[in-house]
Amino acid sequence: MASRQDASTGEIIDDGEGRKDAATIASSSNTMQVKVYSPFKVYFEGEAKSISAESATGPFDILPKHHNFITLLSQCELVIRTATDEPEAIRINGGIMHVKANDIIVFLDV
Repeated sequence: MASRQDASTGEIIDDGEGRKDAATIASSSNTMQVKVYSPFKVYFEGEAKSISAESATGPFDILPKHHNFITLLSQCELVIRTATDEPEAIRINGGIMHVKANDIIVFLDV
């Protein structure tokens, strides 16, 4: 069973998730789920090792286990490195990126 430590009491708490095998842990720690879509088209959906984009503050990269955040994307080339290390480049005019628990969703044309 997986467990976590309660921040306020320090107590170890079972999180209710079952044990994962080594292949599942290795796969989940090296990749993240990415979905890039607009109201009428899905540009990419699948596992990725990284995603690179640009916001008003400059270029940035997202890797597995990144902290949760949301940002507005500037016009740029969104580069997704797939689980097989193939770069997938998508030219965008802007959008919104939401990162949460190894799931990255990019909304375009909003």
